[in-house]
Order: sequence, then structure tokens, then C-alpha cells
Amino acid sequence: MLEKQVNELIKDEEDLIASLSNVSALIMDTIPNLNWVGFYRLIDDELVLGPFQGHVACFRIKVGQGVCGTAVKERKTIVVDDVHAFKGHIACDNASNSEVVIPLFRNDGNIYGVLDIDSPLFNRFDQELVSILENVAKKIEEKL
Repeated sequence: MLEKQVNELIKDEEDLIASLSNVSALIMDTIPNLNWVGFYRLIDDELVLGPFQGHVACFRIKVGQGVCGTAVKERKTIVVDDVHAFKGHIACDNASNSEVVIPLFRNDGNIYGVLDIDSPLFNRFDQELVSILENVAKKIEEKL
């Protein structure tokens, strides 16, 4: 359902930043128990804050640092059930207890950035939800 909503929302919009802005709002409005949803764009060797919903966030994250930087370095989705147990976690919002980060790939295989989602609940992101969010990421990748 969420994948179809994202597809309908962004299919006719050519501006990527506008699409990412509305996708972050849609995810925040649709999925309960989230406190941050947003995008970081990979520029050189740093993830730079993009459109998001939630509290003030970190402006820049180096590749390999925190959950977001690790997802880029490993080129895969990272699910963290307890961010306080993740070595090197970057705490932008102390209310966050779990997190999922999904890399976004361009057609050429290079990483555009990441979709980063935080929850105040521990163990918030089960495999079913992660699969849905990865499908949302694929819809965004079609626009890259």
C-alpha cells in the first residue's frame, strides 16, 4: 500500500528534492511510532542532510560513521534494534531507540544517499516493514 502511495505521489514530479520532501512526510504520516524520517545525500565522502520530518538533525555524516555511514560503506540496509548498542551510533535525537537505513542507488550502481528512519521504540523495524521500506526506496531509485 505505501509503495503504491509513493509511486502515485512522485510519478509526475520531476524535482527530486520535492519528491523526497513529500515521501518523508508520507512515511512519517503513514507509519506509527516514528520520530524521524529523512534523506541524506552522498556528496564526496559525506552524507549531507536532505529533506526530512522530525527534530533538528546532523548536517553531515562521514561514510563509515554511524548507522547511515555504515549503510553506505557496506552498501546494504542496516536495521538496528537498539541504537544504544550500535558502536559509533550518532545520536541526533536522544529519543531514538531503533533505526533503519536504506541506501539509494543510482542506475550506474553508485549510491545517491540513504533513507534514514528512527523510532522511539526498541525493535520497531521487523522484516515486513523493512521490506516495504526497501520497496519505497526502489520507487525513489527509479527517479534518480
